[in-house]
Amino acid sequence: MKTELEKNTEYYQEQIDAMGNDHIGSSAITPLRDDAFELSDIEKIASIKKDVAHIMQTLGLDMTDDSLKGTPTRVAKMFVNEIFGGLHPDRKPKASTFDNNYKYGEMLVEKNIVVYSTCEHHLLPIVGRAHVAYISNGTVVGLSKMNRIVDYYAKRPQVQERLTMQIVQELQEALGTKDVACVIDAKHLCVNSRGIRDIESSTVTSEFGGKFKETETRREFLDYIKLDTNF
Repeated sequence: MKTELEKNTEYYQEQIDAMGNDHIGSSAITPLRDDAFELSDIEKIASIKKDVAHIMQTLGLDMTDDSLKGTPTRVAKMFVNEIFGGLHPDRKPKASTFDNNYKYGEMLVEKNIVVYSTCEHHLLPIVGRAHVAYISNGTVVGLSKMNRIVDYYAKRPQVQERLTMQIVQELQEALGTKDVACVIDAKHLCVNSRGIRDIESSTVTSEFGGKFKETETRREFLDYIKLDTNF
């Protein structure tokens, strides 16, 4: 006769197995509670530190060991200040825009932007490259701001589909144009290091807005990101 705990464990494991590694996302909006920022960063670090220590203790680790005793603090600071720092709206980069005085009317592509993010289903790394492009309608944005926008939205628990959409939508708003595109090619350690443990596969997502929905413009963008950039 199975205990209630065993039955519950089996049920939840079945739900997890059914989901597998599917990256299910409800929308382009990161799911946050209304009270997400009521606690200060210092308060969050203190709370997470206790939680991490509890997890490590539950796993049977000796928390008095010199190598382990500082881990809860390090992890808590990393979560709040680094890998999930993009959750806080105060850290959102200001996408300074300028008039397109030199009348450049062709596509601008920023390729091979490094992506470091975290899968929200297993809290394991997503590592890859983003390629972003836009066609100016009279406004341009500083090149580094494109990298910063990618980095900001990557620094939160993510699914790659949502990340791709958020980058495009942010640039569309900043530039006042729908003519923005993004392609991301990334490895997910939830696939590479656990479960199926396929170290060779990567995931490609894309979001095309405005003129980039047209076959010719989209093909031009995809051809640009294939160019060799080994200088």
